[in-house]
Amino acid sequence: MEWVNPENTIAVLTALLGVLVSSGVLWYERRVPRRKRIGYRVQLDTPIGSGGDAGGGGRANVRLGLFNETPDMSDATLVLLRIENDGALSIAGDDYTGRGTHGLTAEFHGRTVRGIAVTQPPGAAHLMDHFTAAAGLRHSGSTIHLPRVPLNQGEHFKLLVLLTGSGVGGAVTVTGGIRDGQVRPNHAILPDDKPPVFSRAARTITVVLTACVIALASIIVVRDDSPPPMGCARGTLTVTGSTAFAPVLRELAKKYERDCEGATVVVDAHGSTAGIRELAEKGAKKGGGAPALVALSDGPKPGGHPQLRESRIAVSLFTLVVNDKVPLKNLSLDAVRRLYSGDVTNWKQLGGPDLDVLLVSRDANSGTREVFQRRVLGRNEPAHSSRDCATKDDLQARVVRCELDSTEQVLGTVAKLPGAIGYSELRTGSGLKGLHRVGIDGRVADVDEIGESTYPYREIEYAYTYGQPPADSLTSSFLTYLSRGSGQDVIRTHGHLPCATPKGLRICGEDR
Repeated sequence: MEWVNPENTIAVLTALLGVLVSSGVLWYERRVPRRKRIGYRVQLDTPIGSGGDAGGGGRANVRLGLFNETPDMSDATLVLLRIENDGALSIAGDDYTGRGTHGLTAEFHGRTVRGIAVTQPPGAAHLMDHFTAAAGLRHSGSTIHLPRVPLNQGEHFKLLVLLTGSGVGGAVTVTGGIRDGQVRPNHAILPDDKPPVFSRAARTITVVLTACVIALASIIVVRDDSPPPMGCARGTLTVTGSTAFAPVLRELAKKYERDCEGATVVVDAHGSTAGIRELAEKGAKKGGGAPALVALSDGPKPGGHPQLRESRIAVSLFTLVVNDKVPLKNLSLDAVRRLYSGDVTNWKQLGGPDLDVLLVSRDANSGTREVFQRRVLGRNEPAHSSRDCATKDDLQARVVRCELDSTEQVLGTVAKLPGAIGYSELRTGSGLKGLHRVGIDGRVADVDEIGESTYPYREIEYAYTYGQPPADSLTSSFLTYLSRGSGQDVIRTHGHLPCATPKGLRICGEDR
């Protein structure tokens, strides 16, 4: 049989091994004794005095103001602490290993316990018999000593604690010893739910491992070697234009060449305007037919060039970047325009450090620059005044401004020069060293907020061809690969929103 080969044999053996491991986990969960466990979590932490921090700890709090006339209670808070048996075995009173009569210790760090109320769910009233001073319930300072309360599997009780001494959000810990068990924080599944039959680890290993190995075996055994649905094409294609979109193109070019034998895709980006010009010139020289060339542009092509056919690929987000010596994280739109008009020459004019402003810009071929001028500045940038981006060649210029050939050069120069500011595409997948992104009017570049945000620095990414390429050509095949399937994943990974997605389709259709 054709499928009996070393590769498929290994895949099937892997699947069998995965099933055996999954079965072993299930057997272990059923047959091997499990540890006892007490879990705890804070379900409420809210201020009720007239003072204190109403927003600590990241929780939504409501200030009740119950002690407005009691100065020593002005910072009073209420904490609801849930303690439960979330293990697989019941816990008896003699399972607690602490000395004395108490079993657990609850500590409210930085706060003082002023009062305690104990609640229990319906059907567990018997637990209340254990919450007496004789049984070990007492409090002192920030600490509550809890009795040795027996808890069946899934049983719980709650402590409503009145505290003073600090605002909400302070650490709350529960400690104590459990024979053959542990005490640890936990998280809610559903309100007051009982623990599942199998542990989270067992469920995760069982589901994921079984699904993966069976899928692996199925794909390898039943697959055929027919071409991908989008259809591969042979030959050589050059992709030029936007340097901002070049990281996406390079990754997709490698993937396409790996998936499609006999295809070579060369990415040679020199800027959006330069790419459009090259495509128009080569198309005109070729005469009949379209050259094997695609030009990517940040925004629509300039006027003219009626032979060029456009495809909308993605919504690109761009961002201002500044050197880390300038700690500002946000600039108003007016401040950005003043920087690029030369009205602001030192960062201290905007509340920053005493550093000269250095404008690191792209050359006239850049689509990123064109989008910045049109969407953010509303005018052209000033003339360049520096070749090294650090000193003025034109002493009459109001501010140092240089022009560079690529996004990589802009990022490297801004990271190197204190006081430098520039711009780039978002580049979600890469870290920025020596520089950081800057918001505009309190808005930051965020793919998830496109469509709802008023963030101005964005544009549609266009792919241009000279006329309509043949359907069976490498040009047509690569464009389909770029805008569909795995191409969408790569586009989004690099901080762009594919036009083929529902949200992208709406935005790409509106921005005409």
